[in-house]
Amino acid sequence: MNNTTVINHPLIQNKLTKARNRMTDSKMFRETINEIAGLMCYEATKDLKTVPMNIETPLAKTQGEVLSDGIVIVPIMRAGLGMVDAMHMLIPHAKIGHIGLYRDETSFTPEKYYTKLPKDLENSTVLLLDPMLATGGSVRRSYEILKEAGAKDIRFIGIVAAPEGIKAIEDHCPDMRLYLAAIDEGLNDSKFITPGLGDAGDRLYGTK
Repeated sequence: MNNTTVINHPLIQNKLTKARNRMTDSKMFRETINEIAGLMCYEATKDLKTVPMNIETPLAKTQGEVLSDGIVIVPIMRAGLGMVDAMHMLIPHAKIGHIGLYRDETSFTPEKYYTKLPKDLENSTVLLLDPMLATGGSVRRSYEILKEAGAKDIRFIGIVAAPEGIKAIEDHCPDMRLYLAAIDEGLNDSKFITPGLGDAGDRLYGTK
């Protein structure tokens, strides 16, 4: 798991417990997932390059630093949308793309229904978002879509993952870094992460 980082920060783990709780309603779940994403963003972006910039404070001239490379935030719809706002607040100049996938409930394979990505992915850091990394199928397919569009630096930010999904990504997407809040026990017969979060999309939007 050389490319996998588990962010075991007390603030994240505290919020993760709230997100896991079946008694947490959609509003609180939405807020908590967003807050976790914002905290994880610090770790996933800590090595971004900066360039010097001359500015004037109210008192004197000085030199600061600004980000030098483009940032693109790409949620995997639907559940990934719940992680966008906190990251966009931290990186307001970031562009946002979208990848829409749904899981075939018979074959458990991801089917694409929508893609809209900014230009110049080749020179940008892409933050791929989804709260869940289960079988790895959706993340792997999204990685392929981003690679076909020219992306080179792709970083996946998830919240909970199954070991099976991590292995699938490491086998098929060896240059993509994974940032996770927890690695759970595994997948159940329906390919849901256990203990997991439940269906993150349904819990975010109150559709079940």
